[in-house]
Amino acid sequence: MNLQEKIIAQIQEAFLQLFGHQTAAGEIDLQPTRKEFEGTFTFVVFPFLKITKLNPEASANKIGEFLQSHCPEVKGFNVVKGFLNISVNEQSWLGIFSNLYQNQAVGQLPANGQKVMVEYSSPNTNKPLHLGHLRNNFLGYAVAEILKANGYEVIKANLVNDRGIHICKSMVAYKHLANGETPESSGLKGDHLAGKYYVLFDKEYKKQIGELMDQGQSEEEAKKNAPWMLEAQEMLRLWEAGDADVVGLWKTMNTWVYAGFDATYKKMGVDFDKFYYESDTYLLGKNIVDEGLTKGVFFKKPNGSVWVDLSAEGLDEKLVLRADGTSVYITQDMGTCDLKYHDFNIDKSVYVVGNEQDYHFDVLFKIMRKLGRPYGNGLYHLSYGMVDLPTGKMKSREGTVVDADDLMEEMIQTAESHTKELGKIEGFSPEQARELYQILGMGALKYFLLKVDPKKRMLFNPQESIEFQGNTGPFIQYSHARIASILRKADQIGVDYSLSGFAGLEQLEPNERDLIVVLSDFEKKLVQAGEEYSPSVLAQYLFELAKEYNRFYAELPIFNESNPKIQSLRIALSAMTAKTIRKGMQLLGIKVPDRM
Repeated sequence: MNLQEKIIAQIQEAFLQLFGHQTAAGEIDLQPTRKEFEGTFTFVVFPFLKITKLNPEASANKIGEFLQSHCPEVKGFNVVKGFLNISVNEQSWLGIFSNLYQNQAVGQLPANGQKVMVEYSSPNTNKPLHLGHLRNNFLGYAVAEILKANGYEVIKANLVNDRGIHICKSMVAYKHLANGETPESSGLKGDHLAGKYYVLFDKEYKKQIGELMDQGQSEEEAKKNAPWMLEAQEMLRLWEAGDADVVGLWKTMNTWVYAGFDATYKKMGVDFDKFYYESDTYLLGKNIVDEGLTKGVFFKKPNGSVWVDLSAEGLDEKLVLRADGTSVYITQDMGTCDLKYHDFNIDKSVYVVGNEQDYHFDVLFKIMRKLGRPYGNGLYHLSYGMVDLPTGKMKSREGTVVDADDLMEEMIQTAESHTKELGKIEGFSPEQARELYQILGMGALKYFLLKVDPKKRMLFNPQESIEFQGNTGPFIQYSHARIASILRKADQIGVDYSLSGFAGLEQLEPNERDLIVVLSDFEKKLVQAGEEYSPSVLAQYLFELAKEYNRFYAELPIFNESNPKIQSLRIALSAMTAKTIRKGMQLLGIKVPDRM
């Protein structure tokens, strides 16, 4: 039982003894006391006045007096209107810190026996990854790592969209315009080469639409009759029929794209345990349609098409199989749900997909639950908002997308110029400096995209993200490097900052106590981030921790402290802060430097 749990248990006991009322589990909640008031935790009594039958101040005073006499951890209290501010004694905080400090598994909860699949990235093989993919990949990777730290067995999955009309568009343009161009001959990464022909298809397609409209066709007719569109549709039919030439070109171009993706993923610092390919899964799900008809979950319309009626669930009727027996997206997604469960026997499945697919996943999950799937209640759509740049929205087919490779390289270069300007690379070799720029640039990018609640649409500002002050990755990274420098000096001069080094201390400075309070919150924030599938919870916590440490560092001496026990405690606090920052940033996929 941690400190908060002990105090909550005593508040429950107070209600029982003073007012004859048994409070339910979870009914009592403690909040951190606001900085302008004295205290550690605050209990708000207003919701309980019907029980106490006293005014707010009297209620708070009675509970405070009970705590002070029955809870050894509580050294005092004060009441501000209906807010009971509880002060915890120094010995309790020193005990809490000692337990934290000797815990080797900081940031890792015990195994909970549950398996979860986190599916993210899901790229199309007709274009390179872009800024939106960066948010997706960073979110997916961080959520997977946070769930691992919460005791789950995690499978990171990537469902690659490697078939369909959009892929055929790149292939048609390549066939007409490439003259045998390859990644080697062009000097382009394979995914960039495919993306080049996707853009060229769109330009030629628009030109053909214009020509047909000049000949008297309506825009709608021209879009359908444009020669390259007809050729792309025929190419898709031939691909599905297994035509050797079409399948050969498809395999060649996809091989180039995968090599390009691998290089981008490596630079991003993300990985996967399992790849699924739409070319293998697009025919799945038809057996589930038959099952749904048999169970009465689906119904057939007079034209032969199959539907599900979700009006009782607040939605509408949804097509699950066309009249001609061909699949729609929901058909193959139902099949892929079952495939994942069959492959890994998962308890939960998290889909990291943009919020434009909210309705689709709502329908999919309701269908799988109606079908009685054992994993149905564990399906979760981690819906995230789009990322904008100051220049506006991006469009792949027009070639106006902010390319992920270019943006990452730009961030590394920005980190280089910013770091040189601030003179933070003294004594670094060229190789060490390059590694630092990589750590800072990618840390800035990842942190900026992860610190915002996933559901919110966001504006990415490269210049703001790289600052060494404020809520940024480099600020937290710099805080870690500062502590690493302190620890090196402590080791050089032989300071003992083990538990025995500060054993017997009885008093704490407010800054020391405040830092322990924040450090003790790490596990709680880790659990919250896992329950909410939100790395932003962890990112904001790490920013608060770095801020609190910098306040502690600015206001209390370390190496000029004459009392060896106090000096030992302050270095131990520094070491624990560094350990927590390192672990927390690692869960976000961000490295921290030891020198800057």
